[in-house]
Amino acid sequence: MDDLEQLLHRVGQQDRAAFALLYERTSAKLNGIVRRILPEMTLADDVLQDVYVRIWRSAAGYEASRGRPVTWMAAIARNLAIDVRRREASRGLGRQVVYEPDLGGAAPGIDAELALALRRCLEVLEPVQREMIVAAYCEGMSREELADRHTRPVGTVKSWLHRGLAALKACLSDD
Repeated sequence: MDDLEQLLHRVGQQDRAAFALLYERTSAKLNGIVRRILPEMTLADDVLQDVYVRIWRSAAGYEASRGRPVTWMAAIARNLAIDVRRREASRGLGRQVVYEPDLGGAAPGIDAELALALRRCLEVLEPVQREMIVAAYCEGMSREELADRHTRPVGTVKSWLHRGLAALKACLSDD
């Protein structure tokens, strides 16, 4: 059992000291996930607070056999941020952001060399494909939202994403 797993187990038993440690060790990462989807600082701060409330309430249900603790917490953060983003967009409150992905060390499991290769390969894509891939995978936009943004049918967006991802894969495999 790793350290985060032990902390989550203790949090599941309502251990406030363990929760403080868990927050200290994971808040920067979870804040980064939320901020990539919700660039508005006040909204992102509110969502991050909700993430930790959900972790506090759900920690007892965490099962190590279903994934690593950080993956479980990141999914909570990502899902809550996407929900808020979609809710804001449906009320006409969301703003479109030109997103420049921070691939250097911010993404788990991506080293600097791979981040550089990914950035180079993204630059090779057609601008609309690049924007759609970044919006879908970094901002959490759905195909329907992308279709609305680009006034295209969902099927077209799906095809563009598929072709763009295939081009990224081919470019990365050439390195």
